[in-house]
Amino acid sequence: MKKTLLAEFTAREGAHDEVAHLIGGYALKVREEEGNLAFDVYTRTADPRAFWIFEVYRDEDAFQTHLKAPYGGLFNAALAPLIEEDASVLTYLDPAA
Repeated sequence: MKKTLLAEFTAREGAHDEVAHLIGGYALKVREEEGNLAFDVYTRTADPRAFWIFEVYRDEDAFQTHLKAPYGGLFNAALAPLIEEDASVLTYLDPAA
């Protein structure tokens, strides 16, 4: 079964460009993962500092492999001081019947 989630965070005032650059580089790496099916980055139209990342992985194993990737920890460490939240807010999604 596919693993699907939405990650959300808000760039601090003045940090939008740095966050956008950071997430752009990270997205390129994640999209190269064998088990990644989607890693789409969005900003909210009414508030471009609000980032939403829609992620889909082949299955739970592919998601766990993603979590163990060495560049993930580096990305999260670099992102933390640039966003309003303590970390990305994750919402896990299931397909509707």
